[in-house]
Amino acid sequence: MTVLTREKAGIESDLFEQLRMAVRRFVRERLVPLERQVDEENAVPASVVTEMRDLGIAGLTIPTEYGGLGLSSFEEAQIVMELGWTSPAFRSVFGTNIGIGAQGIVIDGTEEQRRTYLPALASGKLISSFCLTEPEAGSDAGSLRTTARRDGAGYVINGTKRYITNAPNAGIFTVMARTRPESKGADGITAFLVDANLRGISIGSVDRKMGQRGALTADVIFDDVCVPATAIIGGPEFEGQGFKTAMKVLDRGRIHIAALCVGTARRLIAQSLSYSRERKQFGRQIGEFQLLQAMLADSQAECYAAETMVLDAAQHHARGENITLEASCCKMFCSEMVGRVADRAVQIHGGAGYMSEYGIERFYRDVRVFRLYEGTTQIQQLVIAREMRRRAEHN
Repeated sequence: MTVLTREKAGIESDLFEQLRMAVRRFVRERLVPLERQVDEENAVPASVVTEMRDLGIAGLTIPTEYGGLGLSSFEEAQIVMELGWTSPAFRSVFGTNIGIGAQGIVIDGTEEQRRTYLPALASGKLISSFCLTEPEAGSDAGSLRTTARRDGAGYVINGTKRYITNAPNAGIFTVMARTRPESKGADGITAFLVDANLRGISIGSVDRKMGQRGALTADVIFDDVCVPATAIIGGPEFEGQGFKTAMKVLDRGRIHIAALCVGTARRLIAQSLSYSRERKQFGRQIGEFQLLQAMLADSQAECYAAETMVLDAAQHHARGENITLEASCCKMFCSEMVGRVADRAVQIHGGAGYMSEYGIERFYRDVRVFRLYEGTTQIQQLVIAREMRRRAEHN
């Protein structure tokens, strides 16, 4: 496959459309037929990972000077919608490379850190994981207990991170650790780049989850892991600024998840519509019954609204505008929307929707987590209200 570079792939260019259509064909012709296998085996085939790497998916958002495609958030959203047509496990393989696992380095990393890690992340040869959540710290990330104690010219990290995506396969961890024990909340948290092969790092058993089988998560345990001060994202002068680094990449990450929700909703709607035209009851296609038409219409209207929200917010983000409020609106609405669409899809399929044969019940399980990670719906509500108040104060 030909890998397209960002210089060739602009929002109006024919080559960007070629990239989008290449991803669409790959998703629908190569990945969709493998969905059941991935769910049953809890693994994405290595051959598929290689093909995704060759297509350039791992480097969608990494700048071209470091080997990525350098897509804007608006372009990224369109590609992610295409990826959303299939099992989320496939996107998850390189999801952290596209998002928070690389963007922190892009935004705040030193030039040496960028040269060291970004080319490998862009090629997909290196898999990243973002280590924030802990057994006692989830939505309240400021309460994390993992520590990074100063020891000579470096730091010693101790703590456990939980539900870490790609942990079993990661070669690099972005680890949020408290370097100032006296500081409360988010103050005093530092972001470290930690090589996965360092002594003292161990990976827990792969989590058994409700959905998204094939998207592997596990605990990551740090036991006296020694890292140099240069491992801090941004260098030693960024000590204590880790939470701020995380916040800088969250807006784009939330748009990414929202776009994924739109893509999955599109798939569920298309499959429901197709089934409504094939299935007959009382001598008629079930799609002719008005109560079922209402479910299709509600799903289509909500998906259209979600898509419009995502593309609008992504355009503003691509222009460098502050979209914290809009990104949270997208994440909240789209994740809730796809849950409703999945529920209606089960209902439209009736008993068949409850069986694994049609894949609807798998999507029903898969989409549930969208309302949890990258900030729960309730956290998004708090962010939205906070940003509304801030904007009102400045008007």
